[in-house]
Amino acid sequence: MQNALSDRDLLESLAGEVEKNLARHIAVAAEWQPHDYVPWDDGRNFAFLGGTDWDPTQSELSEVAKTALTVSVLIADNLPAYHRELGKYLRTGQWWRWVGRWTAEENRHEILIRNYLMVTRAVDPIELERMRMAHMTAGFRRPAMRLLEVLAASAFEEAAAAVRHRTTARVADDVVVATIADRLAADDELQTVFFANLVSAALDLAPDQTVRAIADRIADFHVPTVQLADGRTSDEVLAEAGIYDRAKEPELVFGPLLEQWNIFTRTDFGEEGEKARAELAHLRP
Repeated sequence: MQNALSDRDLLESLAGEVEKNLARHIAVAAEWQPHDYVPWDDGRNFAFLGGTDWDPTQSELSEVAKTALTVSVLIADNLPAYHRELGKYLRTGQWWRWVGRWTAEENRHEILIRNYLMVTRAVDPIELERMRMAHMTAGFRRPAMRLLEVLAASAFEEAAAAVRHRTTARVADDVVVATIADRLAADDELQTVFFANLVSAALDLAPDQTVRAIADRIADFHVPTVQLADGRTSDEVLAEAGIYDRAKEPELVFGPLLEQWNIFTRTDFGEEGEKARAELAHLRP
């Protein structure tokens, strides 16, 4: 039987992996500037400053593109809650440096999308602000988790975000929107690599504990959901638009990571690990 490691033990034992992967992440991440993607020449004042307020005829984006960007910016707006939830588990040493880097990258996404939406008048700014207030007031809180669950959940969440943004880029009928979505997806994919590499290291260190955390997070996985102004949820709208369908999570989100972690071919699981692996058998390719 494998000895269980405490979160403190895991934080210390994986600190070297965090340092190595943070250095790798910074080295390979492309430097990009949010302002470069915004067509500033399209901007003009709203009525408060003597210009013209928004009306629907000003938007040149498809409903699919507007919905996808609205969901993305509202999720990104809620960054303080995600920062808090991640930081309360990782507030030490190199772990905390990663939280800072991740937060800065995510905040850049919000800056870019909101500036783009406002300058191009793609969506109703008043409606968007009301949704932002409601979404952030409701907040986000994870259920109580152990460290390994946090890492597994984060890997799945970033992988899901990458899928959503890559699909948005493919279906977008606007070249700038497609470029923005691809840029965000590239960040999501690099962040997925960071969390996935830590899960890989944890599997080598504590295989039973880690596969148990993976199985539990898959069983309870759900992407962030936004309540839209028309009463529908982002889950419904994104699935209808073909951008993100939860029914495809086993294929697009879980499957690739389980394969990367060699979950179905490892030979180092004990009795508890085998039980967890059995719960994942339906995801085996």
